[in-house]
Amino acid sequence: MTAQSTPKIVVIGGGTGLPVLLRGLKKYPVDITAIVTVADDGGSSGRLRTELAIPPPGDIRNVIAALSDAEPLIIDMFQHRFNTSNELSGHSLGNLIIAALTSVTGDFVQAVKEMSRVLNVHGKVLPAANQSVVLHAEMMDGTIVSGESKIPAVRKEIKKVFLTPEVIKPLPETIQSIHEADLIVVGPGSLYTSILPNLLVPGLGEEVCNAKARKVYICNLMTQPGETTGFTASRHVKALYEHMDCSFIDTILVNNKEIPPDLQHRYEKEMAIPVYFDVDQLVSLGMEVVQGDIATIEKGFIRHDTEAVAKILYSLLGRDMSRVASI
Repeated sequence: MTAQSTPKIVVIGGGTGLPVLLRGLKKYPVDITAIVTVADDGGSSGRLRTELAIPPPGDIRNVIAALSDAEPLIIDMFQHRFNTSNELSGHSLGNLIIAALTSVTGDFVQAVKEMSRVLNVHGKVLPAANQSVVLHAEMMDGTIVSGESKIPAVRKEIKKVFLTPEVIKPLPETIQSIHEADLIVVGPGSLYTSILPNLLVPGLGEEVCNAKARKVYICNLMTQPGETTGFTASRHVKALYEHMDCSFIDTILVNNKEIPPDLQHRYEKEMAIPVYFDVDQLVSLGMEVVQGDIATIEKGFIRHDTEAVAKILYSLLGRDMSRVASI
């Protein structure tokens, strides 16, 4: 990256965490590429995936909405979910539009590009693969659970996750974006069902390992029942390393703000607790640990503070923050 060029950031993930991060990051003078999982098989996405034989559009839709500069009413319409007594019930309009565009263009990736253009997306949104993939989990007791939505539901300890079909090809654009990136951000998001389904796409994970960019992992704020129960921050990292066969994270971003006790109590009822950030273990794994007040409360849920996280990520590019004081 030269002094005059726009820094390139690749963000890898899915679920609810990725859009939260992108809403803050798009306000900075950066070139964003979001690489999004195509393993979702629940809800509207799962139905369209099964009925139309297309990759699931839901996570892609949420990322497009987060990066869009369209009028708020247009975004609200795009995100609208039908609540009816017929077959439309549960579908979001955006999912249906992406499905329709896939039919019109004959290609899911092209449909995503056209939707991004129509909604004036700040950056690029790319699926991890131009096909549906199925996520499987081998549990510690040896059983195999298939389907992204089913894995956490069985509430067993996960040994490893893997993808089918056997032949999965990443998009050349995703490989190029990772290769050219100045900063690669992994997360936030569900460790086994949102993050790893991207990194396990053949070629994509290897490119992340080999990329010269600084790699940042944004650790989850809370453990997730059926996925990361009892996990410390270092155990999240070790799970990534075990699946990737490389130690690729340079920096981990962790929260140093206490979660309000009343909210902790609510999460405990769902078998979730704040992730313990075992700094000594993280340092022993060779990572730089960046701590910050990066948690906020949205509609009764703990979320990453989009502005605080984006500011830290931009600072990791070595940019002078005073130049963007008005942001």
